[in-house]
Amino acid sequence: MVEAARTAEVAGYSSLWTYERLLFPDSPTDPYSPTTAEWPESSRQAADPLAILTAAAVVTEHVRLGTAVLIAALHTPVQLAKQLATVDQISGGRVVAGLGSGWSSDELRATGATRADRGRFLDETLNVFDAVWGSDPVTVRGPRVVIDHASVLPKPVSRIPVLLGGGGSNLGRHTSSKALQRIAEHADGWLPVLTTPGPAGATELRGTWERIREMASAAGRDPGRMEMIVVGNVTFTDRPAGSGRSAFAGTLDQIMDDITTAAAAGADELIVDLNLQDWFTSTQQMLETAVEIRERAVVW
Repeated sequence: MVEAARTAEVAGYSSLWTYERLLFPDSPTDPYSPTTAEWPESSRQAADPLAILTAAAVVTEHVRLGTAVLIAALHTPVQLAKQLATVDQISGGRVVAGLGSGWSSDELRATGATRADRGRFLDETLNVFDAVWGSDPVTVRGPRVVIDHASVLPKPVSRIPVLLGGGGSNLGRHTSSKALQRIAEHADGWLPVLTTPGPAGATELRGTWERIREMASAAGRDPGRMEMIVVGNVTFTDRPAGSGRSAFAGTLDQIMDDITTAAAAGADELIVDLNLQDWFTSTQQMLETAVEIRERAVVW
């Protein structure tokens, strides 16, 4: 993990991202995606995302350090705000907090939450972040969290950007208008997963992003201060994938085409996620591939 962080920064990546998997059920209640029931084997070994970012903060100097994504319902909001602020202090203000509502019933049950809790838990987490990262004393009165005139330290170096996941074709889980409204009114940006390749994928993402920006403007916010960071879940194949392929599935040349698609959609940045497959034979091979992708990507 430390080697990967160092290599990515030297290669010219602008940010490093972790993801969250709380557990790996033998018989998942929910399929990983509409087309794939099995969870990727890499999810079995997912380490704590904030511990990874802390280690990365110590061995890097410039890259932003993000989560794509933390599941709000799996955390106590105040403790999560404190953890993120601590990593932000260690890194010198480089943290980006990507949050999501979650989709795995197994993970939610493990923390005493349900699918029905997801939206309100996420809303409360956003409210707690605003309060805890602001000036002391902090007062919060919510459904789960009550703070009555208390100091909550450390504070982040500056307000941590909060991006929300979901959207369009995010693993086939379409995002509701309410979720888009939440992004527009409360977040600093959007973390969609690009699954449709080519012009159709660019049009799909761009259309939803424009809708979010219009909602933000209507809410009195400046959409120019928001960012869209697209997630590309890479699955390499030895031969070119056919016309029905998903974005970021195929040969390296096809992956590079999908990077161009993300740029055409208006993405400010792209997360190249190489974790969701067993194609690599070694960590070194994965790092070499990451370096080659960065060298070939000319759109950012």
